[in-house]
Amino acid sequence: MYKIAITIALFLTTMLQAQTTYESGMTKAFTLWEDGKMAEASNVFERIASAEKENWLPSYYAAQVLILDGFSILKEKEALDAQLKKAQVFVDAAASRSKDNAEIMVLQALLHTVYVASDGATYGMTLSGKINALYTKANQLTPGNPRVMLSKAEWDMGSARFFGQDTQPFCAQIEKSLQLFANFKPETAFDPNWGEDRAKQLTAACKAE
Repeated sequence: MYKIAITIALFLTTMLQAQTTYESGMTKAFTLWEDGKMAEASNVFERIASAEKENWLPSYYAAQVLILDGFSILKEKEALDAQLKKAQVFVDAAASRSKDNAEIMVLQALLHTVYVASDGATYGMTLSGKINALYTKANQLTPGNPRVMLSKAEWDMGSARFFGQDTQPFCAQIEKSLQLFANFKPETAFDPNWGEDRAKQLTAACKAE
C-alpha cells in the first residue's frame, strides 16, 4: 500500500508539473504576442505543440499569430508567402489533432483571406469558394459560435464592398454576433475566446457610415 501511495503521489506530482509547464509556456507565448513579438510568440507555441502531442491549441495559436500578422505585410509578397506557408503547417497540425473543429476551420478561412487580401486577382477566384465552404461547415458544426458568425460576416462584407454592394446586411450579422459573444464560454482557459473587440469595432464603424 505504501509503495502504491508513493507511485500515485509521484504520478500526480508529474501531472501537476506538466500542467504548470504547459500553462506557464502558454502564458509566456500570449505575453510575447501582446508585446508585438510575433515570431517569438509563434516559436513558443510551436515548442509547446511539440511537447503536447494531443493538444491542438498550441498549433492553433502558432498559426493564428502568423496569420493575423500577415494582414500587416500584405505588400511584402515573398515574406508573406513564407509566413503563410509556415502558418499552414501549424493549421494542418491542429486539424490532425482535432477533427471537425469549427475554430480551426475559421482559422483556415482567415489564412485564405490573407491571400485574397494580398492579391485578389490571383487568389479571389480560387479561394473564395473554399472560404465560403469552410464557414458553412463551421456554422453547421457550431451554429452558436460567435467567431464563425463574425468572421463570415466580415468576409461577406469585404466581398460586398469589392463588388459595390450594400454591406448593411452583414453589419446586422456582426452586431448579432455580439449577443453570442456575451453568452459564449470557452471550454478551458486557453480555448479560443477572441473576436468580441473586433465585433464591437466593426459595429461602431457600421453605425458611423
